[in-house]
Amino acid sequence: MPHLNASVPDVRSLDQPVRDAMFVLFSGHYSGTSKAQFERDLSEKDSVILLRDNIGKVCGFSTLVMFPFRHEGQDLRIVFSGDTIIERAHWGSQTFAYAWIRHIGKLARETPDVPLYWLLIVKGHRTYRYLPAFGLRFVPDWRGEQDSRLMKLRDAVAAERFGEAYDAETGLVRHAPVQGHLAPEYADISERERKRADVRYFLDHNPGYAQGDELVCLCELGPDNMRPLTRRLFAQGLSA
Repeated sequence: MPHLNASVPDVRSLDQPVRDAMFVLFSGHYSGTSKAQFERDLSEKDSVILLRDNIGKVCGFSTLVMFPFRHEGQDLRIVFSGDTIIERAHWGSQTFAYAWIRHIGKLARETPDVPLYWLLIVKGHRTYRYLPAFGLRFVPDWRGEQDSRLMKLRDAVAAERFGEAYDAETGLVRHAPVQGHLAPEYADISERERKRADVRYFLDHNPGYAQGDELVCLCELGPDNMRPLTRRLFAQGLSA
């Protein structure tokens, strides 16, 4: 597999050729969107995990924004993941995952006494499957009973972030008009994938994913809620 290099530039520092390359990648994976919408969404983010190959071609990216949130008298910080796309040829690479969690460690270092949470809205089962790669507890969780505290926080954050587009009963964001959906070749799910418990759960709870419905997920980003490898990478970001 070709090697990838990761960087985390501020959105404001991205020149137009990089933005154009990101949109080409985005439009190849999502239908029902536009360059104007892409630029508008990008302008609302702080930073980008940017993946390039050895000749500098943009092969993937994930946009991020951090915002404060107060819940039940406690100050929190929320990391919201926007569009996340990696070329199919690089789906087995861990470069993105490692860069992402190291960056989260750097963000946590800024205010170590303020709990940090990851807000993720999911249009496809592959993104949903990122959650257990990073965290031990998250919602919604296909493995059993839901954490009521996390669910309550998720609903509060989503209601503030997405307004009337968020349905707390289903945990879904439905934009009107639709703000993009997976291209058919990426929305398709194989029979082998459908046999997975996590994929079945995602399909049961987001049956309209192919039309652009997004399942809202929340995960605490702290050492006590991380797998061993994730914890080590997070610690590298804390000490960088």
